[in-house]
Amino acid sequence: MMNRIFNFVRARLKKYILEEIWLEDYIKMGMKIGENCSIQPGVIFDYSHCWLIKIGNNVTIAPQAYLLTHDASTKSITNYTKLGSITIEDNVFIGARALIMPGVTIGKNSIVGAGSIVTKSIPSDSVAVGNPAKVVATVQEYLNKTNHLIEKSHTYDHSYTIKGKISANNKDKMYQELMNEMGFVV
Repeated sequence: MMNRIFNFVRARLKKYILEEIWLEDYIKMGMKIGENCSIQPGVIFDYSHCWLIKIGNNVTIAPQAYLLTHDASTKSITNYTKLGSITIEDNVFIGARALIMPGVTIGKNSIVGAGSIVTKSIPSDSVAVGNPAKVVATVQEYLNKTNHLIEKSHTYDHSYTIKGKISANNKDKMYQELMNEMGFVV
């Protein structure tokens, strides 16, 4: 009896759960991604128009960022959906949970802060943050402001990362050292 109930529930749920989509699936559908990119877990690309997304080389997109190429907010009124391409140029960093809206280009060597909602294009060499995202500094100005932090803070080599197979001892050591400050991995 339990098996029968389980199978019934599973069959009903299957209708409502989207199938898992991999990065390769987006690429097959026409999305362009350059070389040496780091796309973190949970990034969402607009499935319905992913071929409108172009990502350059050396781009990092942090977890749960969202790239949206369509806006259906007026579909029920006008019977039209607005579309726009998204271009992420080379050497860009997009922070966690940032939302990139249709029609946006993020210029080369730029940084988009975590949680930012980008509704307009960002020029090259810029740092943009907020809702809506606004340019707050050039990348060089930002680096100048943060360089003193690197000199004063703990720094850690590759062995203090998951890819570097950080040990349990080093995890504890790092936690204790960083309880009240920001550290940097080189």
